[in-house]
Amino acid sequence: MTLNVGVIGVGMIGQDHIRRLTDVLSGARVAAVTDVDLDRARTVADDLPGATLHPSGQDLIAAPGVDAVLVTSWGPTHEEYVLACIAAGKQVFCEKPLATTREACQRIVDAEVAAGRRLVMVGFMRRYDARYRAMKEAVTSGDIGAPLLMHASHRNPSVPSFFTSDMIINDSAVHDIDVARWMFDDEIAAVTVLKPRVSSKAAAGFDDPLVVLLEMTSGVLVDVEASVNAAYGYDIRGEVVCEDGTVELSESAGAIVKRAGHFSGRVPADWRERFARAFDTEFQAWIDAVTAGTTTGPSAWDGYAATVVCDAGLAALSSGQRIPVVLGERPDLYKEI
Repeated sequence: MTLNVGVIGVGMIGQDHIRRLTDVLSGARVAAVTDVDLDRARTVADDLPGATLHPSGQDLIAAPGVDAVLVTSWGPTHEEYVLACIAAGKQVFCEKPLATTREACQRIVDAEVAAGRRLVMVGFMRRYDARYRAMKEAVTSGDIGAPLLMHASHRNPSVPSFFTSDMIINDSAVHDIDVARWMFDDEIAAVTVLKPRVSSKAAAGFDDPLVVLLEMTSGVLVDVEASVNAAYGYDIRGEVVCEDGTVELSESAGAIVKRAGHFSGRVPADWRERFARAFDTEFQAWIDAVTAGTTTGPSAWDGYAATVVCDAGLAALSSGQRIPVVLGERPDLYKEI
């Protein structure tokens, strides 16, 4: 069986996922596309054999030739499309964020609970990265004792001119927020944001870097250094400190060369290079699950929790205070994580 996927949003990440579904993975094809820029969507559709162009996301979701939906449109539109997919009984892969407000995420969770089955997967691809998975396996095995601390870094070489301090939390550190919840099978209880010396490369009025301190309900502390003008490359780091040892992400997936008293290795240029394999693994897992009539991966609850924690982070950034994270009660539909 070939899964017919409709894609809402054909910007940079949408087109990258279309390439992945078309040329890299098995079991799926892009059957329909739409975008707020219909001319761009038409150009994309013309390069996809048999793909149809739809005037709107709602029209695409309702199309009988679409089995499942990929949402990669602008964040504030996600709620509308994910709710429409749930109403239509169609599986939906939604790139983060699930929605841009706590209330919108809650409406999605409520709709899915009312439907009585999971239909939503949220695109937190780090859970599918081989290095993060090896780290989690070491932590959950208990071989290095109970976890105490996690150190993490998210460094971008640069960001577009429209990027703001808020986006360091909503667009960058959000991945570390999800990793922390997943790594320790735990929720985040409070957030504090610290402002180090501002980088001279940051735009005026832009606080960069930031240190985001996450307090897990178990007492584990996670510190996230988020820097988006690091210049030298896209550098993702992580280490978990446990009672009997530590585990950290390997420095590089490539070779480390030692020569003439020095050593060197490649630093990825951007997120696509660093997490290409994770994206592939993530989407293949989604395709396989949907084809089998189930769903998998980060849930609507995970998307909701990440948005609530980001909201607390933004409050902490603006106030300089420690902000508690208050989640609603996790529905039974999401008790298995």
